Amino acid sequence: MIIRYRVLGPCQALRADGGEAALSGARLRALLAALAGAAGRVVRADELIELIWEGDPPGNGTEALQALVGRLRRVLGREAVDSVAGGYRLAAGAEDVDLYVFERLAAEGAEALAARETARAARLLDEALGLWRGPALADLPGRDGDPVVVRVEQRHAHARKDRLAAEVALGRAAPAVAPLEALAAERPLDETVQALRIRALRAAGRGAEALRVYDEVRTVLADRLGADPGAELRDLQAELLSGDEPPTVAVLPLRLPARPTSFVGREGELDVLVAELGKRRLVTLIGPGGVGKTRLALEAADAEAWRWPGGVGAVELGSVRAESEVPSAVLTALGGRETQSWGATPRDALTRLVEHCASRRLLLLLDNCEHVIGAAAE
Repeated sequence: MIIRYRVLGPCQALRADGGEAALSGARLRALLAALAGAAGRVVRADELIELIWEGDPPGNGTEALQALVGRLRRVLGREAVDSVAGGYRLAAGAEDVDLYVFERLAAEGAEALAARETARAARLLDEALGLWRGPALADLPGRDGDPVVVRVEQRHAHARKDRLAAEVALGRAAPAVAPLEALAAERPLDETVQALRIRALRAAGRGAEALRVYDEVRTVLADRLGADPGAELRDLQAELLSGDEPPTVAVLPLRLPARPTSFVGREGELDVLVAELGKRRLVTLIGPGGVGKTRLALEAADAEAWRWPGGVGAVELGSVRAESEVPSAVLTALGGRETQSWGATPRDALTRLVEHCASRRLLLLLDNCEHVIGAAAE
């Protein structure tokens, strides 16, 4: 009986006795990787054919897939793969697949780190990172564009960063410098990684080097993005120049609206949206009223909440009548106190909103904004 699947690296199926099922053939491993990556969700037959044969299936792709599924059942046991109308499902839950166990542990570690439970965070993140044996879904052809791969590899980078942040917080900055330099080299435009690297250098007594790194980062951002460093890096430079200790940044007590029902049947869309959130600062959902844009956005925001130490907040703009009211509505939803003085302009409200959010890294969901789209975009 198969009890555990590994897809963080070469695909493996482990039996209850600790033995490993023999998965011979690249396409057999690709099929298992595709099914395990779905963690118990149904994968359509046409999608499996596209994934396994990369757009070049044999003459009858459906029959070839059926034969491949038969081979996999002979290796894993017939009960391991269910036939469902239009596709197939691996009889396994998220806790049976290392990819999803990794995501759970990484999220719990990030939450513990945000709550300043540093030692617990370190243990959880060590357990999560210990599951990583190589590229996610390594046996899946065309894996680079797969939404699950994009999502989990981004979370792997965040877990590495969080583990190093825990190391610095535990007073072990010096040994964290080298792995932080390696992570920063992989993600040169990730300002949170660069800021952590600079903090580690300072904590290790290498303040002059920390300032040099800041200058290097500023140059890279200017050359590649045409942008200046963000508020976190600028504040860190000021601390380095003054010798002050870094200020504590308050976390916004934001909460997403409760969802009264479970969320099923749209996991593919959710994976795509989560992947987009990891790549872009702004993502917009469009579609007719009633198709579920709000619910999908809330589920994605909830799934990604671990990435945003400043909080995740939702702002309902359906009742806002004029574009000039949007900044005030957002500021109020974020818990900011706006005192509107006589003669103040809408730009004043926007300026206060920017100042309120500048020191925080947060995810903001603007709902029902089509009638005030210009102000929402700004």
